[in-house]
Amino acid sequence: MAFDYCSVYNIKLLHKAAAILKEHRAPMLNVLSKRLRNRLKMQSLKYEEQTLEISGVLIAFLGMKGPNTASLQRMVSAIVYEGYCHDGIYVIMIKFSRFRIVPTSLAKPDMIAFFMTTRQIQIPLGVVLAIPPFNYPVNLAVSKIAPALIAGNSIVLKPPTQGAVAALHMVHCFHLAGFPKGLISCVTGKGSEIGDFLTMHPGVSCISFTGGDTGIAISKKAGMIPLQMELGGKDACIILEDGDLDLAAANIIKGGFSYSGQRCTAVKVILIMESVADTLVEKVKAKVAKLTVGPPEDDCDITPVVTESSANFIEGLVMDAKQKGATFCQEYKREGNLIWPLLLDNVRPDMRIAWEEPFGPVLPVIRINSIEEAIHHSNASNFGLQGCIFTRDINKAILISDAMETGTVQINSAPARGPDHFPFQGLKDSGIGSQGITNSINMMTKIKSTVINLPTPSYAMG
Repeated sequence: MAFDYCSVYNIKLLHKAAAILKEHRAPMLNVLSKRLRNRLKMQSLKYEEQTLEISGVLIAFLGMKGPNTASLQRMVSAIVYEGYCHDGIYVIMIKFSRFRIVPTSLAKPDMIAFFMTTRQIQIPLGVVLAIPPFNYPVNLAVSKIAPALIAGNSIVLKPPTQGAVAALHMVHCFHLAGFPKGLISCVTGKGSEIGDFLTMHPGVSCISFTGGDTGIAISKKAGMIPLQMELGGKDACIILEDGDLDLAAANIIKGGFSYSGQRCTAVKVILIMESVADTLVEKVKAKVAKLTVGPPEDDCDITPVVTESSANFIEGLVMDAKQKGATFCQEYKREGNLIWPLLLDNVRPDMRIAWEEPFGPVLPVIRINSIEEAIHHSNASNFGLQGCIFTRDINKAILISDAMETGTVQINSAPARGPDHFPFQGLKDSGIGSQGITNSINMMTKIKSTVINLPTPSYAMG
């Protein structure tokens, strides 16, 4: 990757921005809390507090071992990730200019062949439009901003309406660190009003979007520019007869009902072998009964979904399932945007809930009779973000994983995005491209080659 002086300067400023972000953590969390008080659970705000601190660590790390103008060598750095739920290691590798000697095979027998020296570099795209979602307004904004700056691009951040004030404060922290205001900009407003202007603007060279099916419309309008999109999923949880049912039940609760189900990587459908279905359903029902429901300031497990229209959509899926004969494991209950957790058993493929993403605390159970049936249903979905498998047979797990048309498969754990350096991608309508620090940096650059032809006798052709 070719770095000019400005790129190196950006990397150094990231370290300074990290310190300022940590100092300004409290006011940013305060505005997030006020904005989401009646919509998202207090646990999610605690999560934002932790991820904001982690985001600062990530930026500090990216700027810690940046290249200097005297020696553009390969950078390999690592930092221990002390996160809220993962213990891993961040490893960032940035490739600089690569040279190689390639003997030509095109010369005629009576001609002197050439040696060609290829100089290949990665150069910035220009302006990156970053659009994070409402449920992770800080972490997923930083995961787009940092790679763009490392690659030498400028950033236009279009935050979610529900996280706009926090985003403005975050961008202010970058400016306090010394980044020019024109290098990092923030544009607020409803997507329905300013979305087309931003995504179709001729000055935008790349779009990194996380959200729903709006991304499909963006991809049709954006034109010939690189796109990085994560657009939701219908993540299937496949449970085999030899699976640990207690472990599966615990992960179904965590994967299906945390954030009130408002996660792209949430468990969205349970595919369970008929022979163990009754046992699993009872275990999940017992855990659902223990979930607390109410306002976020009471630190409840289930709190209101983000908008009234979201609640109406979820209710439409529930009513369709009821009309078509699904078994309600709990009474359906709703007050405004607040929907009580609901497990639907004996769901059939002709029900909307079997295919559509509710993005709320409603989880369907489909009983299956074979592994092939589970794979078929999973792959028949137009989504392909993540999935999970519960079994004690690792060979079966790998075979099923290879057959599933999803970007990631978790074995004996609920779907999850993972730390920021993990590759994260979806297939089909779940997205375009791959996220993760290294993948994002590569996506936000373009390859340029210079071929230097050196006349010299060639021994490659005999």
